[in-house]
Amino acid sequence: MHNHPDCRYMNLERVCSIKDLAGFHGHLGPYVVLGYRIGRYARRYFCEDPFSMRVDVYCSGTTPQSCLADGVQLGSGCTLGKRNIEILISNEMKCVFFADEKKIKITPKPYTPPERDSDYELNIEKYAEELYYLHDDELFTVEEL
Repeated sequence: MHNHPDCRYMNLERVCSIKDLAGFHGHLGPYVVLGYRIGRYARRYFCEDPFSMRVDVYCSGTTPQSCLADGVQLGSGCTLGKRNIEILISNEMKCVFFADEKKIKITPKPYTPPERDSDYELNIEKYAEELYYLHDDELFTVEEL
C-alpha cells in the first residue's frame, strides 16, 4: 500500500457530490453516477489502495456507456494517468477489478432510459440523481472471481 507516514495527501477517499460528478463529467448522467457508485464500492469493500488496484471497464466503447469509466475513476481512484483503468469494447457492461491475486466483477443492473423528447436531458438528469441515492444492490451485482 502506498502510505508514507509523512504524506498528507496519499490515498484520500473522496466523496463526490452530485455537483462534483456533473462538474467533472460535464453533465449529470446515469452512467457517470453508476460508475462512481461501482468505483466507491470497489474502493470500500475490495481494495482501499488505488495504487494496488486496477479495473477493466467493459462497455460498448461509445457514449453513453463509456461514461461509466469517468465515474469509476472518481469512485475507485483508478485513473488514466496511473494507467490502472482501461475501457474494453464489449456487448456486456461490467467492471472487473484486480488487486493482488483477487478479482471481482461488478455488473450494472439494466435500466430503461427515458424517451427522447424535448425534456430528454432534464429527464436523464433527474434519473441520474435518483440513482445516486439508491442502495448498491439496486444498482449492481457483485461476484468474486
